[in-house]
Amino acid sequence: MQFDKPVSLAFIGELIGATVHGNTTAFAKGINEIHKVEEGDLVFVDHPKYYDTCLKSAASFIIINKQVDIPEGKAILVVDEPFEAYLKIVEHYRPFLPSTKPVSDTAVIGEGTVIMPNAFIGNHVQIGTNCIIHPGVTILDYCVLGNDVVIQAGTVIGSDAFYYNKKTNRDIHYKKMKSCGRVVIEDGVEIGAGCTIDRGVTADTLIGAGTKMDNMVHIGHDTTVGKNCLFAAQVGIAGACVIEDEVILWGQVGVSKTLTIGKGAVINAQSGVPSDVAGGKVYFGTPIMEAKEKMKELVWVKRIPELWSKVVDKK
Repeated sequence: MQFDKPVSLAFIGELIGATVHGNTTAFAKGINEIHKVEEGDLVFVDHPKYYDTCLKSAASFIIINKQVDIPEGKAILVVDEPFEAYLKIVEHYRPFLPSTKPVSDTAVIGEGTVIMPNAFIGNHVQIGTNCIIHPGVTILDYCVLGNDVVIQAGTVIGSDAFYYNKKTNRDIHYKKMKSCGRVVIEDGVEIGAGCTIDRGVTADTLIGAGTKMDNMVHIGHDTTVGKNCLFAAQVGIAGACVIEDEVILWGQVGVSKTLTIGKGAVINAQSGVPSDVAGGKVYFGTPIMEAKEKMKELVWVKRIPELWSKVVDKK
């Protein structure tokens, strides 16, 4: 999430009750989580396992629960509960504001766009020209749609990220990490019925121009989908993935989190993707392997009873 204008660290420190060390006169441009941080961003860390990663990241300012050596040019904001500090910042700059109208007064709708009955368009949504939003579609706050976008009935754009902070010293172990990111959908995208695309935790979930999705597709938070991709029904993609241009995912493909599928890859139906995949090849299976090799493997598996019978007969 980018702030409307840069905010002084002194103000942030006061807001979250932190002591500021290092470059104390600096201004933060926004707040981000570790997968998406950029120079000028705030990030929080509350576990020693990730201290070094955050301190060496692109983030300029780190909310942390321990005094540490400060990298040159950066600042730390020391507070007992960095996660709670994150929540305070989100609640201050991106508070939940209910909208009671089908189309919020703050939404911007382009010329030639059709919003059909029972659709809901939230606060500060931007929709381009010549789009068709079918009945029952929900487009939540701050989402952005380009031109010539079609969204079929019952789809939800901008639902919260499935993202939780776990602490076993709490009665409720999992506490929601409030989402303040967006979904950005580029020109010429078509999204089927009953799909869900989660907003980024703090940044954007992006759907590239020309991409087409069948019904019942789920895209997790902070995922970047390239241009001219094709996803068949019941594809599920976890958070913070990168799906490069011209990727095809056939029905019921499942993609694990924080991985990359290379340009032009084709994943055949009912396959599971657990790790990075090179582009330009066809894959199948769970876990996936190149489709030709997987089919050879299946032929040999099918022959196991025959081969075993020969071994037994020899005995």
